[in-house]
Amino acid sequence: MSEENLRTEADAVLSRLVGDTTGAARLRTDQWRAVEALVVERRRTLVVQRTGWGKSAVYFVATALLRERGSGPTVIVSPLLALMRNQVEAAERAGIHARTINSANTEEWEAVHAEVAAGEVDVLLISPERLNHPDFRDQVLPKLAATTGLLVVDEAHCISDWGHDFRPDYRRLRTMLAELPPGVPVLATTATANSRVTADVAEQLGTGGEKADALVLRGSLDRESLRMGVLRLPDAAHRLAWLDSHLDELPGSGIVYTLTVSAAEEVAAFLRQRGHAVSSYTGRTENADREAAEADLLGNRVKALVATSALGMGFDKPDLGFVVHVGSPSSPIAYYQQVGRAGRGVEHAEVLLMPGPEDEAIWRYFASLAFPPEEQVRRTLDALAAADRPLSLPALEPLVELRRSRLETMLKVLDVDGAVRRVRGGWIATGAPWSYDTERYARVARQREAEQRAMREYATGSGCRMEFLRRQLDDEAAAPCGRCDNCAGPWFATEVDPVSLEAARGELRRPGVEVEPRRMWPTGLPAIGLELKGRIPPGEQAAPGRALGRLSDIGWGNRLRPLLESRSADGPVPDDVADAVVTVLADWARGPGGWASGEADAPARPVGVVTIDSRTRPRLIRSLGERIATVGRIPLLGTVEYADEAVDTRVPRTNSAQRLRALHGALTVPGSVAESVAARGGPVLLVDDFTETGWTLAVAARLLRRAGATGVMPLVLAVQG
Repeated sequence: MSEENLRTEADAVLSRLVGDTTGAARLRTDQWRAVEALVVERRRTLVVQRTGWGKSAVYFVATALLRERGSGPTVIVSPLLALMRNQVEAAERAGIHARTINSANTEEWEAVHAEVAAGEVDVLLISPERLNHPDFRDQVLPKLAATTGLLVVDEAHCISDWGHDFRPDYRRLRTMLAELPPGVPVLATTATANSRVTADVAEQLGTGGEKADALVLRGSLDRESLRMGVLRLPDAAHRLAWLDSHLDELPGSGIVYTLTVSAAEEVAAFLRQRGHAVSSYTGRTENADREAAEADLLGNRVKALVATSALGMGFDKPDLGFVVHVGSPSSPIAYYQQVGRAGRGVEHAEVLLMPGPEDEAIWRYFASLAFPPEEQVRRTLDALAAADRPLSLPALEPLVELRRSRLETMLKVLDVDGAVRRVRGGWIATGAPWSYDTERYARVARQREAEQRAMREYATGSGCRMEFLRRQLDDEAAAPCGRCDNCAGPWFATEVDPVSLEAARGELRRPGVEVEPRRMWPTGLPAIGLELKGRIPPGEQAAPGRALGRLSDIGWGNRLRPLLESRSADGPVPDDVADAVVTVLADWARGPGGWASGEADAPARPVGVVTIDSRTRPRLIRSLGERIATVGRIPLLGTVEYADEAVDTRVPRTNSAQRLRALHGALTVPGSVAESVAARGGPVLLVDDFTETGWTLAVAARLLRRAGATGVMPLVLAVQG
């Protein structure tokens, strides 16, 4: 077929894809060049183009043309469920039958495998995590690699550890690339790759290819529809009030991003109380609720989704009218990607950043979750090597000082490096030599610090906002946009409605978060010498407790973080904090199930206060216990202490099993305290500064219950997370 006829066929597929019944749709120059490279030249191609440019059109058009010529199905490696759902719907419009295999549709996997084997599937979308699922990797992937007609790597910056969202699972693509039959084209796409990431991804694309050099098509990253601005407001209450006052003035429907799950839930709850149609969307949102929220936004049934980065990549709503950030992301590249959700199919969209004082503390927290130190990695490898069977994450967790999510990420990196392998039943050590890449991890850490500096500069600088972001992505055509607040003057009103401000202050000042008690012992404790398993006996459990706030929220979190951070000086509890704790107690007492609620099954009123020993904040905790005892007119019965002065109280907070092993036998109830607790014959309030894993409270509660307390009600200043 001539080039002209192929181009006509390609444009016809595009028309179906975009719903153009006139048949007038035409591929852009670089879109056509990419399609031609894939279909005619069977090349490996990297497309770096702005969000909304039409990268998905390239692989759907190429798929239709390749399938028409007898090629096997296209395999798209895609990182987010929201993106997958969008892509399936887009493919159907073009007459392309697409199916997915991901964590949300496990019940369909067998049927999808059968459809693929029968040749009924044109496009198979898989998450990168599937690439190393043992059954998929060993049974499905080899056949798929042998029959694939086109491999697409979406959000390809995730391949590179220079990228802002590096994911270990993506690195397994090197293996798949090397195993593809000769002549199978490969397409990688991203909107957020600077020159270094582009070069890295292009080099990796050459793995196993007939042509070592990948075709790179890189265009301008300007987004002409976006008007960008930064609004610095005095505090979190003003930011909430601004949203309440001005959300309805923003065009269409959009996304309000926050940095943490708790902040997303907090902002969404406030806006709903103020009458706005919004929903929260986070990593904690159930899949069915996520789908419903996406559908509501796509159908303009809500004004906004209040979301974390769980909605950060790939969500496709062409008429999205605005993106507002309550809190600043740590990377200008990630920020560019998130704001790129807006204005893809409309002439004008608003983008606003409202940075907050809590941002950098949150950046530090996420930075602390980086690749673990070598000693922890070696301990994990030794544990796997010593095992006579594969170890699951729950079985391995008690043997190492890593929280499960961080442990899993580390194992994925080690798997890609060849040191471990995921098999049925868990993980095994391969015995292959492995060295800790200190230089690489230090380099990535330096890169993250540089990104944070750049994000501060973006928020405070006087230059063009869009030009700054484009330069961060090494866009050589970057120039002043003429639209942003620095180019054209501020476009946003800084005033907030006084009623809104008072409502926001009331919401953020409202103290009280429920603290769910531990009810089950961690799995695998016998392996580390603790004969504890199953359910904690009801007579040894703590009751549900209360905290003043979460360290990650934008209300009390902003007040508590400076008080509880490691470099803060110890001292008496501040009056405003103590008064808020008293309010929490009063609400707790009168609320559902509270001791003053009048309900038939309400617990007895606490008969005393017990504090937990601290070697970092003894005055804070002691004074808090005293204030509670004085206001409640109940005695301060004493302190749960550490049994041995030599015990290091800096016990690991990395996972439940290690935390519990360090605490077991370390805490004790002094005889005088035990006698007082038994003599009072009732429940006690157990006071500490904050809780993260919940095991200090659980161990102390168990001891107090055994000493005679009929119940233990934990009360802390803050919950971590």
